Amino acid sequence: MELRPFDPANYLETEEDVLYYLEAAMEGNDPRHIAAALGNIARSKGMTEMSRKTGLGRQALYKALSEDGNPTLETLTAVLDALGLELTVQKRPAAA
Repeated sequence: MELRPFDPANYLETEEDVLYYLEAAMEGNDPRHIAAALGNIARSKGMTEMSRKTGLGRQALYKALSEDGNPTLETLTAVLDALGLELTVQKRPAAA
């Protein structure tokens, strides 16, 4: 039996998969985790295609959307736009 590291990008097939995955990543409020999740989503769509849609270089996308990346707001919005998503803000539920 051959074992390979788990790669979430291989399982993000539908729009619903992407939405649930990104929603779960955002719940933790960890910018590094969110950037890595966006990177996984971008890889699932193909980095060459994401590069074309965003106007950003593939290497820049790989770097910004990694666990060690720190994407700018411009990069974040470009990637979300290329995925057909938008950044929104909502009020948190009141703490009990």
